[in-house]
Amino acid sequence: MDNLELFKTLPLPGIETGSDVIKEIWAIGGGKGGTGKTFLSTNLGVTLARAGKRVLLVDADLGCANLHTCLGVNPKVTLSDFVQGKVNKIEEVLVETEIPNLALISGAYDYLEISNPKYTQKMKFIRKIHDLNFEYIILDLGAGTSFTNLDFFLSANMGILNVIPEPTSIENTYRFIKSTFYRRFKKVARDPEVKEVVTMAMDEKNRLGIRTPHDLIDYIDTIDEKAGQMLKETIYAFSPKLIVNQVRSKDDITLGFSMRSSCLKYFGIKVDYVGSIEYDDHVWRATKKKRPLLLEYPSSAASRSIERAVKNMLAEEELKFDLILRA
Repeated sequence: MDNLELFKTLPLPGIETGSDVIKEIWAIGGGKGGTGKTFLSTNLGVTLARAGKRVLLVDADLGCANLHTCLGVNPKVTLSDFVQGKVNKIEEVLVETEIPNLALISGAYDYLEISNPKYTQKMKFIRKIHDLNFEYIILDLGAGTSFTNLDFFLSANMGILNVIPEPTSIENTYRFIKSTFYRRFKKVARDPEVKEVVTMAMDEKNRLGIRTPHDLIDYIDTIDEKAGQMLKETIYAFSPKLIVNQVRSKDDITLGFSMRSSCLKYFGIKVDYVGSIEYDDHVWRATKKKRPLLLEYPSSAASRSIERAVKNMLAEEELKFDLILRA
C-alpha cells in the first residue's frame, strides 16, 4: 500500500469529524518571503482533508504562484483565466487534487497585471471565493504588506502568521501585524480626518510620531473620542494566530511566547500562539518530489507538529462556535 492509499484509510488522531458544517476562511501571511507559507498552507489543507473536511486551497500569491507545485498539479486553468474572462465562473478554475476532499485554485503565474488588481477586482474575487461550497478555504498569501495581501488577510475568519526564528522574518511579521491592523481600522473609520491620520501612521517615519497602535489610539482620542472608542473595539477584535516554523531549539519555540507578549505590550493586540513546526529534512525532500509532507512523510517530526497546530486551532474554533450558540 503506497502513502496515498494509506492516507485515505487513516483517521487523524485527536480530531473529531462531526456532521456540523462550519465554513471557515484561513489566510496564511507574515510579510517576508521564503519562510514556508506555501508549505504551511499546503499541509494545513492536507491535514484538514485527512480529518474529513472539504477543503479548498487558493493560491493568493498573485503573480508568483507556486502552490500547485507543492501538490504536484499542473493546472490547465488558473485565476488569470477568470480575471481575463476566459471562464465565466470561479468554479471553472477549481482543480481536484489526488487527495480526497482537497481542491485547488491555482494563482495566475502567466498574467502579470493580476499582481496589482484594482480594488473592485479584488473584492469581486474575495466574494466569489467566500461563496464557494467548502468547509475550509485556505488562502496562501504572497510576501510583503501590499494592500492586496492585507485585504486577503482581513477577509478571513482566521488570520495565521507564519514566522521563522530569524531577525528579518520576525521584524517583517511585526510590520505585517501593524499594517494589517491599520488597514482594518482605516476601512471601518468614517471620518476623513481619522482616515488621513491612519494613512500617515502607516508610514513609520510619520511626522505625528505615531509608532504603534497604542500611539494611534492616544492620538485619535484627542481629535475624536467616539472614533477612539471604535479603534479600541477594533483592536480588541483583531486576534491573529501565530505559528513558528523551522524551529531547531527551545529558544526557537519560546519565540512564539515572546512575540505574543510583545504584541500585547507594545501594540495592544492579542496574538494566539498555536504551535511550532520542527525543522525537518523531510520537508525539502518532499518539496523536491513535489509532494505534500503529510502525504510523503506522514510520520515525520514536522508532520506531527503541523497536526498539533491544527488541533489547537480547531479546538479554539469549536470553543468560539459554542460561545456563539450559547449567546
